[in-house]
Amino acid sequence: MEKGVAARKAHIVVFPYHGQGHMNPLLQFSKRLAANGIKVTVTTTLANTKATQAESTRITFESIYDDLGEGGSAGTFGFKGFLERFEAIGSRNLTSLLRKFGDSENPVACLLYDANITWASNVVKEMGIRSAAFLTHSCAFFASLYLMHCDLMGVVPTVSFLSMPGLSELRVPAMPSLGPQTGRYPPIIQFMLRQFDNIEKADWVLFNSFHMLEEEVVNRMLKHWPMRPIGPTLPSFYLGNRLEVDNDYGFNVHNPNTDICIRWLDSKETRSVIYISFGSVSSLSKEQTAELAEALVNSGQSFLWVVRPSEEHTLPANFIEENSSQGLIVKWCPQLAVLDHDSVGCFISHCGWNSAIEAISLGVPIVAMPQFLDQITNAHFVEHIWQVGLQPRTDDKGFSRSVEISRCIRDVMQREEMRNNVSRLKALAREAVVEGGSSDRNMREIIDLLLQ
Repeated sequence: MEKGVAARKAHIVVFPYHGQGHMNPLLQFSKRLAANGIKVTVTTTLANTKATQAESTRITFESIYDDLGEGGSAGTFGFKGFLERFEAIGSRNLTSLLRKFGDSENPVACLLYDANITWASNVVKEMGIRSAAFLTHSCAFFASLYLMHCDLMGVVPTVSFLSMPGLSELRVPAMPSLGPQTGRYPPIIQFMLRQFDNIEKADWVLFNSFHMLEEEVVNRMLKHWPMRPIGPTLPSFYLGNRLEVDNDYGFNVHNPNTDICIRWLDSKETRSVIYISFGSVSSLSKEQTAELAEALVNSGQSFLWVVRPSEEHTLPANFIEENSSQGLIVKWCPQLAVLDHDSVGCFISHCGWNSAIEAISLGVPIVAMPQFLDQITNAHFVEHIWQVGLQPRTDDKGFSRSVEISRCIRDVMQREEMRNNVSRLKALAREAVVEGGSSDRNMREIIDLLLQ
Protein backbone atom coordinates (compact mmCIF):
# COMPACT_ATOMS: atom_id res chain seq x y z
CA MET A 1 0.00 0.00 0.00
CA GLU A 2 1.23 3.53 -0.83
CA LYS A 3 1.73 5.94 2.06
CA GLY A 4 1.47 9.69 2.30
CA VAL A 5 4.70 11.50 1.59
CA ALA A 6 4.17 14.24 4.13
CA ALA A 7 2.03 15.09 7.12
CA ARG A 8 0.99 18.39 5.52
CA LYS A 9 -1.53 17.81 2.76
CA ALA A 10 -1.66 19.73 -0.49
CA HIS A 11 -5.18 20.07 -1.86
CA ILE A 12 -6.07 19.24 -5.48
CA VAL A 13 -9.51 19.80 -6.98
CA VAL A 14 -10.14 17.31 -9.78
CA PHE A 15 -12.61 18.37 -12.46
CA PRO A 16 -13.52 15.55 -14.90
CA TYR A 17 -15.67 15.95 -17.98
CA HIS A 18 -18.93 14.04 -17.98
CA GLY A 19 -19.15 10.51 -19.41
CA GLN A 20 -17.65 7.10 -18.60
CA GLY A 21 -14.51 7.55 -20.71
CA HIS A 22 -13.64 10.82 -18.97
CA MET A 23 -14.69 10.00 -15.41
CA ASN A 24 -12.86 6.67 -15.06
CA PRO A 25 -9.24 7.76 -15.62
CA LEU A 26 -9.56 10.92 -13.53
CA LEU A 27 -11.24 9.10 -10.65
CA GLN A 28 -8.50 6.48 -10.69
CA PHE A 29 -5.72 9.06 -10.78
CA SER A 30 -7.46 10.80 -7.87
CA LYS A 31 -7.14 7.61 -5.82
CA ARG A 32 -3.42 7.48 -6.53
CA LEU A 33 -2.97 11.11 -5.49
CA ALA A 34 -4.98 10.57 -2.30
CA ALA A 35 -2.91 7.49 -1.41
CA ASN A 36 0.18 9.69 -1.57
CA GLY A 37 -0.96 12.20 1.03
CA ILE A 38 -2.84 14.64 -1.21
CA LYS A 39 -6.26 15.95 -0.18
CA VAL A 40 -8.50 15.39 -3.21
CA THR A 41 -11.87 16.92 -3.96
CA VAL A 42 -13.62 15.75 -7.13
CA THR A 43 -16.08 18.27 -8.55
CA THR A 44 -18.45 17.30 -11.34
CA THR A 45 -22.10 17.30 -12.37
CA LEU A 46 -24.80 16.16 -9.97
CA ALA A 47 -25.61 13.08 -12.09
CA ASN A 48 -21.96 12.01 -12.06
CA THR A 49 -21.74 12.55 -8.32
CA LYS A 50 -24.78 10.35 -7.74
CA ALA A 51 -23.35 7.61 -10.02
CA THR A 52 -20.00 7.54 -8.21
CA GLN A 53 -19.21 5.24 -5.32
CA ALA A 54 -17.59 7.76 -3.00
CA GLU A 55 -14.42 6.79 -1.15
CA SER A 56 -15.31 8.80 1.93
CA THR A 57 -12.01 8.25 3.69
CA ARG A 58 -9.86 9.48 0.80
CA ILE A 59 -11.85 11.57 -1.68
CA THR A 60 -14.67 14.06 -1.24
CA PHE A 61 -17.17 15.00 -3.95
CA GLU A 62 -18.75 18.36 -4.73
CA SER A 63 -21.33 19.00 -7.44
CA ILE A 64 -21.03 22.32 -9.27
CA TYR A 65 -23.74 21.81 -11.89
CA ASP A 66 -27.21 20.30 -11.47
CA ASP A 67 -27.59 18.60 -14.84
CA LEU A 68 -30.63 16.77 -13.50
CA GLY A 69 -32.45 20.04 -12.82
CA GLU A 70 -30.84 22.39 -15.33
CA GLY A 71 -30.89 19.82 -18.11
CA GLY A 72 -28.08 17.67 -19.47
CA SER A 73 -27.37 16.96 -23.13
CA ALA A 74 -30.98 15.84 -23.57
CA GLY A 75 -32.23 19.22 -22.37
CA THR A 76 -33.03 22.44 -24.24
CA PHE A 77 -30.96 22.92 -27.42
CA GLY A 78 -29.30 19.52 -27.02
CA PHE A 79 -25.58 19.09 -26.47
CA LYS A 80 -24.73 22.65 -27.50
CA GLY A 81 -27.23 24.01 -25.00
CA PHE A 82 -25.79 21.79 -22.28
CA LEU A 83 -22.25 23.01 -22.96
CA GLU A 84 -23.36 26.63 -22.80
CA ARG A 85 -25.26 26.13 -19.52
CA PHE A 86 -22.43 24.06 -18.08
CA GLU A 87 -19.91 26.82 -18.77
CA ALA A 88 -22.10 29.67 -17.56
CA ILE A 89 -23.22 28.00 -14.33
CA GLY A 90 -20.22 25.72 -13.80
CA SER A 91 -17.61 28.49 -14.05
CA ARG A 92 -19.48 30.57 -11.49
CA ASN A 93 -19.87 27.65 -9.09
CA LEU A 94 -16.27 26.50 -9.57
CA THR A 95 -15.07 29.98 -8.62
CA SER A 96 -17.23 29.89 -5.49
CA LEU A 97 -15.95 26.43 -4.56
CA LEU A 98 -12.28 27.43 -4.92
CA ARG A 99 -12.89 30.58 -2.88
CA LYS A 100 -14.61 28.53 -0.16
CA PHE A 101 -11.56 26.28 0.06
CA GLY A 102 -9.31 29.32 0.02
CA ASP A 103 -10.78 30.42 3.34
CA SER A 104 -10.31 26.95 4.86
CA GLU A 105 -7.36 25.07 6.36
CA ASN A 106 -6.79 23.40 2.97
CA PRO A 107 -6.67 26.00 0.19
CA VAL A 108 -6.43 24.58 -3.30
CA ALA A 109 -2.91 24.16 -4.65
CA CYS A 110 -3.90 22.88 -8.10
CA LEU A 111 -6.91 22.33 -10.32
CA LEU A 112 -6.63 19.11 -12.33
CA TYR A 113 -9.17 19.48 -15.14
CA ASP A 114 -10.22 17.57 -18.22
CA ALA A 115 -8.76 19.46 -21.18
CA ASN A 116 -12.18 19.50 -22.86
CA ILE A 117 -13.36 21.92 -20.15
CA THR A 118 -11.33 24.78 -21.59
CA TRP A 119 -12.89 27.49 -19.44
CA ALA A 120 -11.65 25.85 -16.24
CA SER A 121 -8.11 27.11 -16.77
CA ASN A 122 -9.38 30.71 -17.03
CA VAL A 123 -10.99 30.41 -13.61
CA VAL A 124 -7.80 29.28 -11.84
CA LYS A 125 -5.59 31.70 -13.77
CA GLU A 126 -7.56 34.63 -12.35
CA MET A 127 -7.16 33.15 -8.86
CA GLY A 128 -3.43 32.39 -9.10
CA ILE A 129 -3.90 28.64 -8.67
CA ARG A 130 -1.77 26.10 -10.52
CA SER A 131 -3.46 23.96 -13.14
CA ALA A 132 -2.96 20.61 -14.82
CA ALA A 133 -4.79 19.69 -18.02
CA PHE A 134 -5.71 16.01 -18.26
CA LEU A 135 -6.23 14.40 -21.67
CA THR A 136 -8.19 11.15 -21.83
CA HIS A 137 -7.10 10.18 -25.33
CA SER A 138 -3.77 8.98 -26.68
CA CYS A 139 -0.73 11.14 -27.23
CA ALA A 140 -0.85 10.22 -30.92
CA PHE A 141 -4.39 11.52 -31.35
CA PHE A 142 -3.40 14.72 -29.56
CA ALA A 143 -0.63 15.08 -32.13
CA SER A 144 -3.12 14.82 -34.99
CA LEU A 145 -5.36 17.43 -33.34
CA TYR A 146 -2.40 19.75 -32.88
CA LEU A 147 -1.74 19.76 -36.60
CA MET A 148 -5.42 20.58 -37.25
CA HIS A 149 -5.20 23.36 -34.67
CA CYS A 150 -2.22 24.90 -36.43
CA ASP A 151 -4.03 24.64 -39.77
CA LEU A 152 -7.16 26.27 -38.33
CA MET A 153 -5.15 29.09 -36.72
CA GLY A 154 -2.94 29.58 -39.77
CA VAL A 155 0.31 29.02 -37.88
CA VAL A 156 3.30 26.79 -38.55
CA PRO A 157 3.60 23.79 -36.17
CA THR A 158 6.50 24.22 -33.78
CA VAL A 159 6.94 20.49 -33.30
CA SER A 160 6.81 17.63 -35.81
CA PHE A 161 5.27 14.27 -35.06
CA LEU A 162 5.73 10.84 -36.52
CA SER A 163 3.93 10.18 -39.78
CA MET A 164 1.21 7.55 -39.83
CA PRO A 165 1.05 6.18 -43.39
CA GLY A 166 -2.07 4.15 -44.02
CA LEU A 167 -4.09 5.91 -41.31
CA SER A 168 -7.76 5.96 -42.31
CA GLU A 169 -9.52 9.28 -42.81
CA LEU A 170 -10.91 10.76 -39.61
CA ARG A 171 -14.64 10.14 -39.19
CA VAL A 172 -16.85 12.26 -36.96
CA PRO A 173 -20.14 11.38 -35.25
CA ALA A 174 -23.33 13.06 -36.40
CA MET A 175 -24.05 15.71 -33.77
CA PRO A 176 -26.55 18.19 -35.25
CA SER A 177 -27.18 19.66 -31.79
CA LEU A 178 -23.70 21.23 -31.93
CA GLY A 179 -24.87 23.39 -34.81
CA PRO A 180 -24.10 23.54 -38.55
CA GLN A 181 -20.62 23.38 -40.01
CA THR A 182 -19.41 26.94 -40.51
CA GLY A 183 -15.76 26.40 -41.36
CA ARG A 184 -13.26 23.90 -42.61
CA TYR A 185 -13.79 21.51 -39.70
CA PRO A 186 -17.04 20.01 -38.31
CA PRO A 187 -18.37 21.48 -35.02
CA ILE A 188 -17.24 18.48 -32.93
CA ILE A 189 -13.66 18.89 -34.21
CA GLN A 190 -13.76 22.62 -33.56
CA PHE A 191 -14.96 21.85 -30.03
CA MET A 192 -12.07 19.44 -29.45
CA LEU A 193 -9.56 21.90 -30.89
CA ARG A 194 -10.59 24.44 -28.27
CA GLN A 195 -8.46 22.53 -25.77
CA PHE A 196 -5.42 24.15 -27.37
CA ASP A 197 -6.71 27.63 -26.46
CA ASN A 198 -5.44 27.32 -22.91
CA ILE A 199 -3.41 24.13 -22.77
CA GLU A 200 -0.10 25.91 -23.14
CA LYS A 201 -0.94 27.93 -20.02
CA ALA A 202 -1.20 24.79 -17.87
CA ASP A 203 1.60 23.95 -15.48
CA TRP A 204 1.33 20.30 -16.50
CA VAL A 205 -0.32 18.41 -19.35
CA LEU A 206 -1.14 14.86 -18.27
CA PHE A 207 -2.02 11.85 -20.42
CA ASN A 208 -3.58 8.52 -19.58
CA SER A 209 -0.79 6.70 -21.37
CA PHE A 210 2.71 5.50 -20.55
CA HIS A 211 6.05 6.41 -22.05
CA MET A 212 6.98 3.08 -23.60
CA LEU A 213 3.58 2.68 -25.24
CA GLU A 214 3.94 5.85 -27.32
CA GLU A 215 7.64 6.48 -26.95
CA GLU A 216 8.35 8.37 -30.16
CA VAL A 217 5.34 10.67 -29.85
CA VAL A 218 6.03 11.34 -26.16
CA ASN A 219 9.67 12.18 -26.78
CA ARG A 220 8.70 14.79 -29.37
CA MET A 221 5.92 16.25 -27.23
CA LEU A 222 8.27 16.66 -24.27
CA LYS A 223 10.22 19.22 -26.31
CA HIS A 224 7.15 21.46 -26.62
CA TRP A 225 4.83 20.97 -23.65
CA PRO A 226 5.22 20.20 -19.93
CA MET A 227 3.50 16.88 -20.64
CA ARG A 228 3.64 13.83 -18.42
CA PRO A 229 2.21 10.39 -19.16
CA ILE A 230 0.81 9.11 -15.85
CA GLY A 231 -1.08 6.01 -16.99
CA PRO A 232 -2.39 3.52 -17.37
CA THR A 233 -5.01 4.63 -14.87
CA LEU A 234 -6.50 1.22 -14.12
CA PRO A 235 -7.53 0.17 -10.62
CA SER A 236 -4.51 -1.02 -8.68
CA PHE A 237 -5.76 -4.62 -8.45
CA TYR A 238 -4.85 -5.06 -12.11
CA LEU A 239 -1.46 -3.34 -11.96
CA GLY A 240 0.37 -4.61 -8.92
CA ASN A 241 -2.03 -4.02 -5.99
CA ARG A 242 -0.31 -0.93 -4.60
CA LEU A 243 -3.65 0.37 -3.28
CA GLU A 244 -5.82 -1.68 -0.97
CA VAL A 245 -9.34 -2.71 -2.06
CA ASP A 246 -9.06 -1.07 -5.47
CA ASN A 247 -10.51 -3.33 -8.15
CA ASP A 248 -13.05 -0.99 -9.76
CA TYR A 249 -13.20 2.60 -10.99
CA GLY A 250 -16.28 3.27 -8.87
CA PHE A 251 -18.33 4.83 -11.66
CA ASN A 252 -20.79 3.25 -14.09
CA VAL A 253 -23.31 4.77 -16.46
CA HIS A 254 -25.17 1.43 -16.41
CA ASN A 255 -25.48 -1.29 -13.79
CA PRO A 256 -23.14 -4.16 -14.76
CA ASN A 257 -24.36 -7.78 -14.81
CA THR A 258 -21.31 -8.82 -12.80
CA ASP A 259 -22.33 -12.13 -11.24
CA ILE A 260 -23.93 -13.45 -14.42
CA CYS A 261 -20.88 -12.57 -16.54
CA ILE A 262 -18.26 -14.03 -14.21
CA ARG A 263 -20.16 -17.26 -13.56
CA TRP A 264 -20.61 -17.73 -17.31
CA LEU A 265 -16.92 -17.06 -18.00
CA ASP A 266 -15.91 -19.47 -15.24
CA SER A 267 -17.60 -22.26 -17.20
CA LYS A 268 -15.49 -21.67 -20.34
CA GLU A 269 -12.06 -22.91 -21.35
CA THR A 270 -8.95 -20.73 -21.31
CA ARG A 271 -8.80 -18.17 -24.15
CA SER A 272 -11.94 -19.55 -25.78
CA VAL A 273 -14.29 -16.56 -25.41
CA ILE A 274 -14.75 -13.57 -27.71
CA TYR A 275 -15.68 -10.47 -25.74
CA ILE A 276 -17.54 -7.71 -27.62
CA SER A 277 -18.27 -4.18 -26.44
CA PHE A 278 -18.53 -0.81 -28.17
CA GLY A 279 -18.34 1.27 -25.03
CA SER A 280 -20.86 3.63 -23.51
CA VAL A 281 -21.45 5.81 -26.58
CA SER A 282 -20.46 4.11 -29.86
CA SER A 283 -22.90 1.80 -31.61
CA LEU A 284 -23.19 -0.11 -34.88
CA SER A 285 -25.82 0.22 -37.58
CA LYS A 286 -28.36 -2.54 -38.01
CA GLU A 287 -26.57 -3.83 -41.11
CA GLN A 288 -23.14 -3.86 -39.44
CA THR A 289 -24.58 -5.54 -36.35
CA ALA A 290 -26.01 -8.31 -38.54
CA GLU A 291 -22.58 -8.90 -40.14
CA LEU A 292 -20.92 -9.05 -36.73
CA ALA A 293 -23.60 -11.41 -35.38
CA GLU A 294 -23.10 -13.78 -38.32
CA ALA A 295 -19.33 -13.75 -37.81
CA LEU A 296 -19.71 -14.59 -34.13
CA VAL A 297 -22.00 -17.52 -34.80
CA ASN A 298 -19.79 -18.83 -37.62
CA SER A 299 -16.67 -18.60 -35.45
CA GLY A 300 -17.88 -21.52 -33.34
CA GLN A 301 -16.44 -19.74 -30.28
CA SER A 302 -18.34 -18.74 -27.17
CA PHE A 303 -18.99 -15.01 -27.03
CA LEU A 304 -19.93 -12.43 -24.40
CA TRP A 305 -21.55 -9.42 -26.07
CA VAL A 306 -22.46 -6.15 -24.39
CA VAL A 307 -25.54 -4.71 -26.08
CA ARG A 308 -26.82 -1.58 -24.39
CA PRO A 309 -30.60 -1.07 -24.22
CA SER A 310 -30.33 1.61 -26.92
CA GLU A 311 -28.66 -0.94 -29.24
CA GLU A 312 -31.01 -3.89 -28.80
CA HIS A 313 -33.12 -2.97 -31.84
CA THR A 314 -30.11 -3.55 -34.13
CA LEU A 315 -29.82 -7.26 -33.26
CA PRO A 316 -31.20 -9.76 -35.81
CA ALA A 317 -34.64 -11.10 -34.93
CA ASN A 318 -34.56 -13.90 -32.33
CA PHE A 319 -30.76 -13.75 -32.19
CA ILE A 320 -30.55 -13.97 -28.40
CA GLU A 321 -32.90 -16.96 -28.13
CA GLU A 322 -31.42 -18.86 -31.07
CA ASN A 323 -27.81 -18.51 -29.87
CA SER A 324 -28.15 -18.75 -26.09
CA SER A 325 -26.04 -21.92 -25.97
CA GLN A 326 -23.10 -20.20 -27.67
CA GLY A 327 -23.31 -16.63 -26.48
CA LEU A 328 -24.28 -14.48 -23.52
CA ILE A 329 -25.70 -11.03 -24.25
CA VAL A 330 -25.82 -8.49 -21.41
CA LYS A 331 -26.74 -4.81 -21.11
CA TRP A 332 -23.47 -3.90 -19.35
CA CYS A 333 -20.59 -5.77 -17.76
CA PRO A 334 -17.58 -5.25 -15.46
CA GLN A 335 -15.13 -4.83 -18.34
CA LEU A 336 -11.91 -5.00 -16.34
CA ALA A 337 -12.93 -8.25 -14.64
CA VAL A 338 -13.96 -9.68 -18.00
CA LEU A 339 -10.73 -8.74 -19.77
CA ASP A 340 -8.73 -10.12 -16.85
CA HIS A 341 -10.54 -13.48 -16.98
CA ASP A 342 -8.52 -16.45 -18.26
CA SER A 343 -11.31 -17.57 -20.60
CA VAL A 344 -11.23 -14.41 -22.73
CA GLY A 345 -9.23 -14.86 -25.93
CA CYS A 346 -9.87 -11.62 -27.80
CA PHE A 347 -11.74 -8.33 -27.56
CA ILE A 348 -13.85 -6.93 -30.40
CA SER A 349 -13.82 -3.23 -29.60
CA HIS A 350 -14.61 0.22 -30.95
CA CYS A 351 -11.11 1.11 -29.76
CA GLY A 352 -12.01 3.98 -27.50
CA TRP A 353 -8.85 4.89 -25.62
CA ASN A 354 -9.97 3.49 -22.27
CA SER A 355 -10.94 0.16 -23.84
CA ALA A 356 -7.72 -0.03 -25.84
CA ILE A 357 -5.39 0.70 -22.95
CA GLU A 358 -7.35 -1.64 -20.66
CA ALA A 359 -7.03 -4.50 -23.13
CA ILE A 360 -3.31 -3.84 -23.57
CA SER A 361 -2.71 -3.56 -19.83
CA LEU A 362 -4.50 -6.88 -19.27
CA GLY A 363 -2.85 -8.68 -22.20
CA VAL A 364 -5.86 -9.21 -24.47
CA PRO A 365 -5.46 -8.92 -28.28
CA ILE A 366 -8.00 -6.79 -30.15
CA VAL A 367 -10.23 -6.94 -33.21
CA ALA A 368 -10.62 -3.23 -33.84
CA MET A 369 -13.86 -1.84 -35.29
CA PRO A 370 -13.49 1.94 -34.79
CA GLN A 371 -16.42 4.25 -35.43
CA PHE A 372 -15.12 7.82 -35.20
CA LEU A 373 -12.61 10.36 -33.86
CA ASP A 374 -9.68 8.99 -31.82
CA GLN A 375 -10.89 5.42 -32.30
CA ILE A 376 -9.50 5.60 -35.86
CA THR A 377 -6.01 6.50 -34.62
CA ASN A 378 -6.14 3.94 -31.81
CA ALA A 379 -7.12 1.14 -34.21
CA HIS A 380 -4.24 2.09 -36.51
CA PHE A 381 -1.79 1.76 -33.62
CA VAL A 382 -3.35 -1.54 -32.52
CA GLU A 383 -2.71 -3.13 -35.90
CA HIS A 384 0.29 -1.35 -37.41
CA ILE A 385 2.38 0.08 -34.57
CA TRP A 386 1.87 -2.21 -31.58
CA GLN A 387 0.74 -5.21 -33.66
CA VAL A 388 -1.59 -6.46 -30.94
CA GLY A 389 -4.68 -6.87 -33.12
CA LEU A 390 -6.31 -6.54 -36.50
CA GLN A 391 -8.85 -4.19 -38.07
CA PRO A 392 -11.36 -5.79 -40.46
CA ARG A 393 -11.33 -4.22 -43.90
CA THR A 394 -14.45 -2.40 -45.06
CA ASP A 395 -16.21 -2.52 -48.43
CA ASP A 396 -17.27 0.40 -50.62
CA LYS A 397 -20.32 0.91 -48.40
CA GLY A 398 -18.15 1.22 -45.31
CA PHE A 399 -19.16 -2.11 -43.77
CA SER A 400 -16.95 -4.91 -42.48
CA ARG A 401 -18.55 -8.11 -43.77
CA SER A 402 -18.89 -11.27 -41.73
CA VAL A 403 -16.23 -13.18 -43.67
CA GLU A 404 -13.68 -10.44 -43.02
CA ILE A 405 -14.59 -10.17 -39.33
CA SER A 406 -14.32 -13.96 -39.05
CA ARG A 407 -10.83 -13.85 -40.56
CA CYS A 408 -9.70 -11.30 -37.99
CA ILE A 409 -11.23 -13.21 -35.10
CA ARG A 410 -9.50 -16.41 -36.17
CA ASP A 411 -6.11 -14.75 -36.65
CA VAL A 412 -6.24 -12.79 -33.42
CA MET A 413 -7.26 -15.87 -31.42
CA GLN A 414 -4.57 -18.07 -32.96
CA ARG A 415 -1.49 -15.96 -33.75
CA GLU A 416 1.08 -16.41 -31.00
CA GLU A 417 3.18 -13.47 -32.17
CA MET A 418 0.28 -11.09 -31.55
CA ARG A 419 -0.29 -12.49 -28.08
CA ASN A 420 3.43 -12.15 -27.33
CA ASN A 421 3.31 -8.49 -28.39
CA VAL A 422 0.40 -7.66 -26.12
CA SER A 423 2.00 -9.59 -23.24
CA ARG A 424 5.14 -7.48 -23.64
CA LEU A 425 3.11 -4.26 -23.48
CA LYS A 426 1.19 -5.60 -20.48
CA ALA A 427 4.50 -5.99 -18.64
CA LEU A 428 5.58 -2.47 -19.65
CA ALA A 429 2.26 -1.04 -18.42
CA ARG A 430 2.87 -2.56 -15.03
CA GLU A 431 6.46 -1.33 -14.95
CA ALA A 432 5.26 2.22 -15.61
CA VAL A 433 3.09 2.46 -12.49
CA VAL A 434 5.13 0.50 -9.94
CA GLU A 435 7.31 2.47 -7.56
CA GLY A 436 10.04 4.16 -9.59
CA GLY A 437 8.33 3.50 -12.93
CA SER A 438 8.04 6.29 -15.51
CA SER A 439 4.40 7.17 -14.73
CA ASP A 440 4.99 6.89 -10.98
CA ARG A 441 7.96 9.27 -11.23
CA ASN A 442 5.88 11.77 -13.20
CA MET A 443 3.14 11.72 -10.56
CA ARG A 444 5.61 12.09 -7.70
CA GLU A 445 7.28 15.05 -9.43
CA ILE A 446 3.96 16.89 -9.37
CA ILE A 447 3.27 15.91 -5.74
CA ASP A 448 6.72 17.09 -4.61
CA LEU A 449 6.20 20.49 -6.25
CA LEU A 450 2.78 20.89 -4.65
CA LEU A 451 4.16 20.04 -1.22
CA GLN A 452 6.93 22.63 -1.37
